[in-house]
Amino acid sequence: MPGLQVAGVGLSTIDVLARLEEMPTWQKGAFLGEISFDGGGPVGTALAAAARLGVRTGYVGICGNDEAANLKLLYLTRDGVDTSRVVTRPRPENQLVLVFVQQSSGERVFGLIKDMDDALKPEELDRDYITSADYLHMDGYHQKAALQAACWMHAAGKKVMLDAPRSGADLRNVIGELVEACDVLIGGSGVCQALSGKPNFWDAGEAVLRMGPQVVVQTEGEEGSKTLTASEHFHTPAFQVEVVDTTGAGDVFHGAYLAGLVRGWDLRQTARYASAVAALKCMHLGGRRGAPHEPEVRDFLKQRGVEI
Repeated sequence: MPGLQVAGVGLSTIDVLARLEEMPTWQKGAFLGEISFDGGGPVGTALAAAARLGVRTGYVGICGNDEAANLKLLYLTRDGVDTSRVVTRPRPENQLVLVFVQQSSGERVFGLIKDMDDALKPEELDRDYITSADYLHMDGYHQKAALQAACWMHAAGKKVMLDAPRSGADLRNVIGELVEACDVLIGGSGVCQALSGKPNFWDAGEAVLRMGPQVVVQTEGEEGSKTLTASEHFHTPAFQVEVVDTTGAGDVFHGAYLAGLVRGWDLRQTARYASAVAALKCMHLGGRRGAPHEPEVRDFLKQRGVEI
């Protein structure tokens, strides 16, 4: 059987999604337009999205030992993600997220379990399994384990991609080592500015390139994405679609980007493809549920006169 193309070390969750127009308060309840369950988490969703596009992926992380943990693994395996290296903890699954989605805009807010992050240890990793992949994908969770995996990948001549978390105070001190250890950095709006302290993206991206990555991509929602390397920089417009839910759009973008890298596409082609995959996802509720399969992406692009 062919080996992995992408291994992921990071977070995979169960998302409980509620679509509504107004949030309930202690004084007043609210009607739900829709409620559903889905898999979530940055790495988990990226791997599932890539698997739907035909990439062989494997998830390395943790889970509990109850029915919720079994459901989390099911959400991965049903999309073709290998879970043979998931480490089980003797406790109930605690990586669950409440996602409230506003009906009119598709924007969302999250409710997390406190102390959700239960770190995977470097000694719990399988080096041969991880380095059998062409790419490692990490998201800021399990940092010590992720750094160890990145070191192994570089020693094996392989590549590492980082999903940089949303901008925040002191971001460089939080994920600086991961930035230095990645070859491709993709983050949401403001990430490069938060890492560098520079207000303009192109200046900020140049500063981030000097930290270690060879490719820096910043996604800007409906404004598309910006890409920067040592030799080029460009903007990729977003596809205009009717947005139902933006949950997981960035994660799905990362999965599609990995698919393009695995196939050896150039960066412009890869960014355009990832933009299309993320747009298709936004037309559905849930981070993974809306992630398309390859024929859907080809049809979507063909209808818009785009060839990949």
